[in-house]
Order: sequence, then structure tokens, then C-alpha cells
Amino acid sequence: MKKHEFFMRRAIELALKGKGLVSPNPMVGAVIVKDGKIIAEGYHRSYGTLHAERDAFANLKQPSDGADLYVTLEPCCHHGKQPPCTDAVIEHGIKRVFVGSEDPNPLVNGKGNAILRDHGIEVHTGILKEECDSINLPFFHYIQTKTPYFVCKYAMTADGKIASVSGNSKWISSEASRKRAHEMRAEYKGIMAGINTVLADDPMLNCRIEGCPSPIRIICDTHLRLPRDSNIAKTAGEYRTIIATASDDEDKKNTLRSMGVEIINVPEKEGHIDLPALAVELGKLKIDGVLVEGGGELNFSVMKEGLCRKVFVFIAPKILGGASAKTPVGGAGIERLGDCVKLSAPKVSPIGDDILLEYEVM
Repeated sequence: MKKHEFFMRRAIELALKGKGLVSPNPMVGAVIVKDGKIIAEGYHRSYGTLHAERDAFANLKQPSDGADLYVTLEPCCHHGKQPPCTDAVIEHGIKRVFVGSEDPNPLVNGKGNAILRDHGIEVHTGILKEECDSINLPFFHYIQTKTPYFVCKYAMTADGKIASVSGNSKWISSEASRKRAHEMRAEYKGIMAGINTVLADDPMLNCRIEGCPSPIRIICDTHLRLPRDSNIAKTAGEYRTIIATASDDEDKKNTLRSMGVEIINVPEKEGHIDLPALAVELGKLKIDGVLVEGGGELNFSVMKEGLCRKVFVFIAPKILGGASAKTPVGGAGIERLGDCVKLSAPKVSPIGDDILLEYEVM
């Protein structure tokens, strides 16, 4: 088993090279092994390009007949932007296939493995399954629900404040934490903020790491208050930008559209954007994952509506105090303790002087 885990771990490393580039497809890595040695590797490099298995076959320097294939996700068996990977596996004489995750896509979902077995190929599943599953949680959620995988991310002090009593919030977290936060922006297809955050901070919401993609900016703006001289509006031609609104102000919409802003009309719910309705619309645009950086009101709304699947919390070794200082989750709050948002035990990582907590929403 250790031998199989070694090769699958290498396949996971390869898969992660596609982070932020393959959405709404999954990240997949593949390793071809013959006589105990790797003879070719591949991964899904970007949306629309060769899948991992075919990428690996394209890198072969010797025949692969009788070889083993290690792949982080069940080989596909349907025509999409690329032909079925099962065909390539069969054609290249692979003897055994070791699979990490089974594909929940209804077009695959066990069918890929079954086709390989029907052609006399041994298929072994569940190799480092938990690790393989963990790299594609947004894809698994999206392919089954057709809505994005929402992640809330915020930085706070050790006493739970995201700004001082005067509203000063730069910088609560360390430089290392801010770099990690920008890496997260590159990992998710969309980034969401509320209009109050935009009006208060005038952010760019882009990724400032060279060579990394910036996410699609999604602003929840119920009454269409976005100023045309804001950074978001002024750079809409450079970074794809979506405004979700319930406003019927067609003049303002046309002005923003002329600047490159896309407008999505969604219903109003309790004075705010109907977030479940917005999630459906974002899914139609093939936005499979959304990083929420919207302040306390939006964080609470996303959690209250049951949309949030993961929470990242950067904790800085600082104390601000102040009863009126902002906290990361605001809104009306939850009255009964039994109705709280329940989280898993955290994964804890040191980031510079800070600590990063990673929770799954239960």
C-alpha cells in the first residue's frame, strides 16, 4: 500500500498545479508506472485542455502496455471538451488503474471504472481517497448542486475584532497571511463582497500575485449604490465584475454596463439580495466556487442561508477591545445556541505571526 500511496501522492502534487486554472472542471493528476518506475506524468492544465490521463500519455517516451496508471479522479467516460479518458486508457494497454476519488458527476459516477473493468483492466479505488477528495470539494459540490461552493474568509484579532473602534482595519493580519489570502483569491472562481464593504474600503478584490488569475468579482448591491468612480467600477474592463441587484434603475445599470460591469437581477429578501437565488444564477455562469470577503453582514447572511461550506479564519496576536468595534460575523445574530452554525474541529496552521484556522461547516 505504501508504494501505491507514493505514486498517488505524486499524482496529487501534479493535480494541484491546475489550481485556479481548470474551473469548473476538477483538478486531476495522473502518473504512469512500469516496472516500478514512473514513465510519464500529466495533469489537467487549464479548462478545455487535455485531461490528466491524456496529458500523461502525450508525455510517454516508451510504450505503456502492461503499465499501471495512478489517477486522482475516476477517468471520464463521456464526450465534453475532450474525448473520454477511458478510451485512451484502453488504447494504451494499461493493465491496472489506481483511483483516488470516484467522480460524482452523473455522467461518470462509477461508469468510468466499470468500462475499464469490462475491458479486462484491474481497477482499484480509494487510494488516498480523503486527500484526493479534499482538493476538489468545490467541484464535487458544484457538479451535484449546480451552485457554487461558498467559503467565508476573514482576519481578526485575538479578541475577535476585524477593525478598531474608529474603523481602522489595515493591517490586522501579517504580510504572510495577506499573501496566503491572495493565493486563496487565485484558487476560487469568484470573490464576493457587499456594497457596504465596497463603499467603506474601495477595494480592488483582485489577486496581486504575479502569474496567478484574479477571481470574478461579485458585488451584492441591492439598491445599486456602486459609485462609478469606485475601483470596482473603474477596473471592470480589466477584471470581470458582476453586480447582483434588485434595483430597477435602468439608467444606472446601463452606465455600469458601459464600463464593463455585468448586471444580475435577483429578488430582494428582507431588504437584502436573495442569496440562494443568486447562487443559482452564479451556477448558471459556471462559477463553481466563491470566496466571501464581504464583512460581517454578508458573512452572517451567507451562513444564515446555509450556503457557507468552509470558513478560513486568520487570527492575529493583537487585542483591540471596544464594545462597538466590528466583529467578523454581524447581522441580526442567532437567538438560540442550539441553532448556531456548527463547525468541524479546525485544521490549524501557523502563518507568520498569525494562526490560520480552517473549518468545515457541519
